Amino acid sequence: MTKKANNPDPFPSAVQGATQPRFGEVRIRQRGRLPHWEREAGLYFVTFHLADSLPLPVLEKIVERNRILVAAKRAEANLLPEQKVLIAQYSPRKVEEYFDHGIGACFLRDPRIAELVADALRFWHGKRYRLIAWCVMPNHVHVIFRSLPGWALADIVQNWKSYTASEANRIVGRTGAFWQREYYDRLIREEGELDRAIHYVLSNPEWAGLTGWKWVWSAGTDARTTAGKDAGVTR
Repeated sequence: MTKKANNPDPFPSAVQGATQPRFGEVRIRQRGRLPHWEREAGLYFVTFHLADSLPLPVLEKIVERNRILVAAKRAEANLLPEQKVLIAQYSPRKVEEYFDHGIGACFLRDPRIAELVADALRFWHGKRYRLIAWCVMPNHVHVIFRSLPGWALADIVQNWKSYTASEANRIVGRTGAFWQREYYDRLIREEGELDRAIHYVLSNPEWAGLTGWKWVWSAGTDARTTAGKDAGVTR
């Protein structure tokens, strides 16, 4: 598939993996290779991928990019020329292009598995989180949601991945890792970020050249209410 040139990056300055928010009450969880920033009732944009959707060398470069940016921020240091090149080559937008090219087995093209993942996202809506928008792509999944009090980001994502991995492997008659261990998250802090994130998620199938793609959803005109901390759940 050919990526269209007008695909916007919803967070142009974001570190791939997680970006430090500008507000307090944040917990930093170091799981696997990437840090994850969490807060009570956080508003998140999360992406997780199939195990074979990203070559290991690319994943290692993403981790290195994240390490460089975090170290430079902490030290208030300027980046070296070669570091700037790596930062540009493995930006969130560039990495997203890997996924939209359909790398790997793309098990989520199978309607049974795509619907399985969609059902898993919908299952705890209104109980553990409020869904704002989601899209199941052939080899990755985007979800925008607000966690409800008492439910951590890591636990929510792990629940999605563990249940769907077991069921999907059963459906296709395989064993082994189904999802990549890592997931990529962003705490959404401003209304403009939410707008860009929703547009990005809903437009992803079109940008990837998927015609009539079924597995994409948003709260529509209720998205603002759904994103609010104290809002009622839309149905």
